[in-house]
Amino acid sequence: MKILAVGDIVGNNGVNTLKRYLPAIKEEYNIDFTIVNGENAAEGMGITQNNFNNILKAGADIVTMGNHTWSRRDIFKILNNPQIIRPANCTEGMIGRGYRIVEKNGKKIAVINLIGRVDMQILSNNPFTKAKELAGKLQKQADIIIIDFHAEATAEKIAMGYFVDGKVTAVFGTHTHVQTADEQILPKGTAYITDIGMTGPKKSVIGMDIYTSLRRFETTIPERYRTAQGEGMLNGIIIDIDDETNKAKQILRIKK
Repeated sequence: MKILAVGDIVGNNGVNTLKRYLPAIKEEYNIDFTIVNGENAAEGMGITQNNFNNILKAGADIVTMGNHTWSRRDIFKILNNPQIIRPANCTEGMIGRGYRIVEKNGKKIAVINLIGRVDMQILSNNPFTKAKELAGKLQKQADIIIIDFHAEATAEKIAMGYFVDGKVTAVFGTHTHVQTADEQILPKGTAYITDIGMTGPKKSVIGMDIYTSLRRFETTIPERYRTAQGEGMLNGIIIDIDDETNKAKQILRIKK
């Protein structure tokens, strides 16, 4: 079983880049299941129904979200769709689901979305206690468990990796939009990477227009961000999972 996780889609550029590269990647690497983080698809903040439909058409099986989950009203139209999940540690009773179990090629794959609490400026419940709760529950229901941990702090992400090591198949980080070079199999068998990067405009400041970003840093005037234009790039990982043990054999970074 090979699972592909694609980093944060940024704007229409990111959606179009996904549509351009994803089919070929899936064919080249014999991908069985694809997870895409879509929380920046609507020009950097949130997701629209059209964005969501296009991401699915490109080949995603599950779309995960993050701190911009609620930035677009369209989210209330699509959060009950079984192919999208929002952070599981949102306030109890919130619309939508924080995980889904999907059967693919004879395997039950559980995908969990969590959000960090360090420097995220969004109210959420403790991601560690939620991860412990869900991992214990889903070990009885699924063959494979994957966590998208949408968080800012490197330390919080690394801590989460060790916290669930041996309890889930893989943990990958999203949100910072910069792919890290620390992919590894942790001591108890969980595949881990701090951040899988972004899918969107290559010449940008994490997806945003360079000159707008520079003006904000130089002048401190809160000028409105806008997504950059030009050539797009796709960042992500492939997790190769043993069909007998359901353990990760390899984690491979990809960048197109």
